[in-house]
Amino acid sequence: MTTKKEQRRIKIKYRVRNKISGTTECPRMSVFRSNKQIYVQIINDETASTLVAASSLGFEAMPKKEQAAKVGEAVAKKALEAGITKVVFDRNGYLYHGRVKEVAEGARKGGLKF
Repeated sequence: MTTKKEQRRIKIKYRVRNKISGTTECPRMSVFRSNKQIYVQIINDETASTLVAASSLGFEAMPKKEQAAKVGEAVAKKALEAGITKVVFDRNGYLYHGRVKEVAEGARKGGLKF
């Protein structure tokens, strides 16, 4: 059973996903935030495949916002190595604030264009 807060996030997630989609030229960068970790995937929705992924599993010693920025930079580095320079940002129903914002700024600093 989902809580009211989870239902609200899922509703927002579907509203956002109706407007954006990842293509071969411009894949979707999706963020998942749990209480302890943050995960990022770059996805091509045309082929339903994950092109690049990164998570905060190796950065437990630092604060969560710094972890998020490092994950953004790591996914940007991997994406540039894979030949991806432009992405569509999918905040996945989360507010563009805090750790989600840090991931986006880290990816921009790493060289990705939104």
